[in-house]
Amino acid sequence: MPQDHSHIETFDSGLTFVVDDRGEGRPILLLHGGGGPASVAAFANTLAQEARVLAPTHPGFAETARPEWFGTVENIASAYLALLDRHGLRDVLVVGSSMGGWIAAEMAAQDSSRLAGLVLVDAVGIEVPGETILDVFSVPRSELSSYSYHNADAFRMDPTKFTPEQAALTASNFAALAVYSGAGKMSDPALRGRLKAVQKPVLVVWGESDRVVTPAYGRAFAAAFPNGQFDLIRECGHLPQIEQPARLLATIDAFRGRL
Repeated sequence: MPQDHSHIETFDSGLTFVVDDRGEGRPILLLHGGGGPASVAAFANTLAQEARVLAPTHPGFAETARPEWFGTVENIASAYLALLDRHGLRDVLVVGSSMGGWIAAEMAAQDSSRLAGLVLVDAVGIEVPGETILDVFSVPRSELSSYSYHNADAFRMDPTKFTPEQAALTASNFAALAVYSGAGKMSDPALRGRLKAVQKPVLVVWGESDRVVTPAYGRAFAAAFPNGQFDLIRECGHLPQIEQPARLLATIDAFRGRL
């Protein structure tokens, strides 16, 4: 019978969120994007073979509770910094996919004292002149895979064939993403300038075929950090942890080895 590695974190403010906590070793905080916790679940299992992996579900995603007052990426970042503090975790590598990368960058901008470094995987969150972030709310959901994957046909999903449970979960994720995204912009105009103060090593990893946010956007993201570096994964789109997990793992392992 599979082990349940999840627990609920509760704070005096009334905030609660679910954390999947598995593995042993140097800690990794793994942050999912708009696809919800399922979009990083398999990769969390892989990382947990060599590290302690904490993978929280952002409040509101996957049909979880979200307090009315809790509605910004800044809120999420502060909550996860409090999580690290509560458990006395230091030397933490934060790995964030898409919106999760935005949260990771915001965490570092707020307080990087408990962090070893960041890995931003096809992240959103900053504004780059000349580069746009796909408005996922204006694209038919049946077409999102065409923007998100190099080999879209291998991952294409038909929402008309979803079970009621799948439809409810997807609706929950989109509703939560809409709240946190800043009216669909997926960025904070002030964040890029604040990243200049982040001295920790940062690896920005990008799928060459990403049409949600382009590699040029990713290179600008890496350049926003004093110690940022950029790595391109070929034959890959917006979700390397799903489309090219072995390549992403090797890239992260090499980066971790230098921290």
